[in-house]
Amino acid sequence: MKVKPPLDTLIITLRQKKVILDADLAVLYGVPTKRLNEAVKRNSSRFPKEFLFRLTTGEKEKVVANCDHLARLKFSTHLPSAFTEHGALMAANVLNSQEAVKMSVYVVRAFIKQREIILAQADVLKRLAQMDTTLLKHDEALRMIWSELQPLLNPPPPPPKRQIGFNRS
Repeated sequence: MKVKPPLDTLIITLRQKKVILDADLAVLYGVPTKRLNEAVKRNSSRFPKEFLFRLTTGEKEKVVANCDHLARLKFSTHLPSAFTEHGALMAANVLNSQEAVKMSVYVVRAFIKQREIILAQADVLKRLAQMDTTLLKHDEALRMIWSELQPLLNPPPPPPKRQIGFNRS
């Protein structure tokens, strides 16, 4: 049996969706990837396109290049499948093994944790945007104050003194 890596490292973003690849899901559920894909194929009506999709060659190359734990897929001729949160849960149901059912709870929790992290980041970005707007207003006020202070800091030069005496010009 393979060692199970932390779930948050297995969930990746593809096509603007959080997914887990079939090879990683198979390790988590304690079955060979081939068996997982066979069960999915037998129950294809349970896996609409929002639950499961097949990677393109370009996506596969990108994933293999960016994810160290997926280096084993580099020379595979098979294009991996990507399971969304609901697809991973459905895969546990079609596998019908105790380990798959137990692990599906952890997989769903990992997806939920990822979603919470994204929401927290969105809140932080919103707050930063508000702070930026406030700082821009302060920046304008400071520029105005500075322009008003400039004449006081640099008084005009004194007028030239009138010369006494005879001037031959």
